[in-house]
Amino acid sequence: MEPFIYWFREGDGPHSDPVATNNPKRRVKMETRGRFRLLRDPSDNDCSLSIRDARMSDTGVYYFRVERDDVKYSYRDKKLNLQVTAPPWKPYILFPEPLEAGRPTKLTCTLSLASGEGHPLLFSWVGEAVDIMNPDTLHSSELTLTPRPQDHGTNLTCGVTLQGSQVTLETTVRLNVSYAPRLVTMRISQESLTDQLPFLLGACKEHQDCCLIGLNLNGTSLPILEGQFLRLVCVADSNPPAMLSWLWEGKALSPSHRSAPGVLEIPRVGVGDGGEVTCQAQHPLGSQQVSFSLSVQKSPPPCSCETEEQQGSWPLVLTLIRGALMGAGFLLTYGLTWTYYTRCGGH
Repeated sequence: MEPFIYWFREGDGPHSDPVATNNPKRRVKMETRGRFRLLRDPSDNDCSLSIRDARMSDTGVYYFRVERDDVKYSYRDKKLNLQVTAPPWKPYILFPEPLEAGRPTKLTCTLSLASGEGHPLLFSWVGEAVDIMNPDTLHSSELTLTPRPQDHGTNLTCGVTLQGSQVTLETTVRLNVSYAPRLVTMRISQESLTDQLPFLLGACKEHQDCCLIGLNLNGTSLPILEGQFLRLVCVADSNPPAMLSWLWEGKALSPSHRSAPGVLEIPRVGVGDGGEVTCQAQHPLGSQQVSFSLSVQKSPPPCSCETEEQQGSWPLVLTLIRGALMGAGFLLTYGLTWTYYTRCGGH
């Protein structure tokens, strides 16, 4: 009688479903059915196990068991330690760099034929840049992507699954998206502002810089107090960074006025510093600028008002002097009257 051979996973007993067997009356595990089989005829004393389309989940320890008539024995001292690792190959994403915002670009995910030979390949794309795309378009080796400015610096992953093996190979790239300045902002130091400016902006808070959104500033007049320190910071959101420059009344400012790119400083604002100020953000894909008028206001004259203590002391002094004079007048009148009657009585 031909012996029955069983292969089990460690931890499973002889009455559990084996991963492979030549006993037609025994059911094998679902996850190994069709992939695990005996390689040769057990009657030739060959109990080799063949595994096709190995999966990561196949990793583990196995042992085999022999049953023939009344002889039943498990070879637990001769175990098979199976370690399944991912293939060393990785897909490769081909695309022109840098990407340009708003321009459709084709990306291709490839895998070497040697690594994928004999297996149908299933592709998938994952990333913030493709979240808004039709999912049906994300299962091809080619992807047409129209990048957005916010996609710059995000990750895009291509996954390739070897069908039948449940092994997925992945590669990830970081997107470099070029885009023109889409927003120019300015900040002005709080100490440079007059009392009227918060009413103009409606967003200034104490001890904070005021953020002026450039697209709304054209033609705006900003009142600045004479003699104050003025610091303007211009920021442009673009990639690569835009070249920033300052103009006063249409003329480029000298480098002495600029402490850093995009920063304009005037230690003491004078009346002659008033006029139209422009920040230009120049970029190969497009440029933007923001202009507004600086209105320099004279500082108020120093106050020479008297203190309450000083104001309150003078009426008291005047009252005392007035009282003293009145008292002296009364005494003088009384003395003269007494002298007159005394003399008259003497006659």
